[in-house]
Amino acid sequence: MNDDHVTYKPEQFPGLVYRMRKPKVAILLFSTGKVVCTGGKSVEQAREAVKNVAKTAAAAGAKVRDKLDVEIQNIVATADLKISFDLSMIATALLSEGVEYEPEQFPGLVYRLKEPKAVILVFQSGKVVCTGTRTLEDAALAVDRFLDAVKGIY
Repeated sequence: MNDDHVTYKPEQFPGLVYRMRKPKVAILLFSTGKVVCTGGKSVEQAREAVKNVAKTAAAAGAKVRDKLDVEIQNIVATADLKISFDLSMIATALLSEGVEYEPEQFPGLVYRLKEPKAVILVFQSGKVVCTGTRTLEDAALAVDRFLDAVKGIY
């Protein structure tokens, strides 16, 4: 680990922050042995980053398990649906489904799904952000379910 990319200020944050250049991710290392990887552009990239940190830690003398248990906790997916949304109309039509839309506080509509468990942020521009899923398939399914919900509105 090059010191230029490492920050450790335990009075501010209990973990060591390691910003990797390749792949470009941030790794949080905790004294419990837990590692959090954020910013990966793919599941494979996140796994690669965790393996790289494990190799570096082992080379520095840390005890590292032979088999790493890498678990995906949260995928954030974005898409441009190439459609302009009337968020007020959607919010009114889907109010009973737990939709939140308060444009004075946030410019997007918040659509929460129970299955798959996900939150979709929808913007007037047609861009959406899906977060909270553990697989890309669930993210795609969540966006499809949102589109199914608004089909009757347009």
